[in-house]
Amino acid sequence: MAAPFSAKLLSLDPAVEVEKIGASIHEQVLRRFRKKGLVLGLSGGIDSSVVAALAVHALGPNRVLGLLMPEKESSSDTLQLSQSVADHLGIKAVHADISGILEAAGSYRERDAAVKKMIPEYGGGWKCKIVLPSVLETEQFRTFSVVAESPTGETKKARLELEPYLQIVAATNFKQRVRKMIEYHHADRLRYAVAGTANRLEHDQGFFVKLGDGAADVKPIAHLYKSQVYQLAEFLGVPDEIRRRTPTTDTYSMEQTQEEFYFGLSLEQTDLCLYARDHGIPIEVVAPAVGLSPDQVTRAFEMLDSKREAARYLHAPAALFDPEHAR
Repeated sequence: MAAPFSAKLLSLDPAVEVEKIGASIHEQVLRRFRKKGLVLGLSGGIDSSVVAALAVHALGPNRVLGLLMPEKESSSDTLQLSQSVADHLGIKAVHADISGILEAAGSYRERDAAVKKMIPEYGGGWKCKIVLPSVLETEQFRTFSVVAESPTGETKKARLELEPYLQIVAATNFKQRVRKMIEYHHADRLRYAVAGTANRLEHDQGFFVKLGDGAADVKPIAHLYKSQVYQLAEFLGVPDEIRRRTPTTDTYSMEQTQEEFYFGLSLEQTDLCLYARDHGIPIEVVAPAVGLSPDQVTRAFEMLDSKREAARYLHAPAALFDPEHAR
């Protein structure tokens, strides 16, 4: 008899999974790529912490380098949490604040100019973020809005037009691409490979920047749902303060969850809806298990399909126009 549809379907044996991933890291890094170790960015979040712990399990602490790459708009606890992971695992960490590079590249300037087009009062001392309405709240096509907070705490919100939306995204994508540039600098310097930290939701749904945080030589947790990453985190002894931290984008100057920025559902609901979509579980079975109505599950499935389709470009390698001779 088939097990009932519930979060228990995503339970795994952490010990078995850690050994399997560890063996794969060892094989890919040391044998296939012939590198000496792994480098990765530490954000203070659950995903990068688990990948770092898996790397240490596979290769030992002396073959893993953590990079702490905050910038002036990072959360106040980002650097402390990132350092705590490095200390906990006993790995070397390099601190590289990327604010200066972003300033020189025009990241903040271009972002702010786009926000000001929608909220004219926006200026020095203000903070901002972009948000999507919940997939549960509307049947209409969902569009991004920009939210800005003044130095006195006043909040303003405006629906984003296409041009300023694209400019904001393009400007903030500098952050992920600069970090990846620094990761590959240290990888080249040490003859290391670069580890990606995307989980299954992010990898499948395109929640990454092409040639930014989407670039890596190995992606140890890209097959794991978010809830499974938390299972490994507990098994691997990732510090409680990181396991309790709400997943954020840590990209905009205002605090922002991954739910309000990208998924439109809780991560637990997104996990189960994605599993159900991939395994052909009927909507009427999914709805009570995730606490949604059948109509809401239908919209969630449509959202997952749409994001997966859009992610095809993000995953695609460069097109070759004479593949037979481009080897």
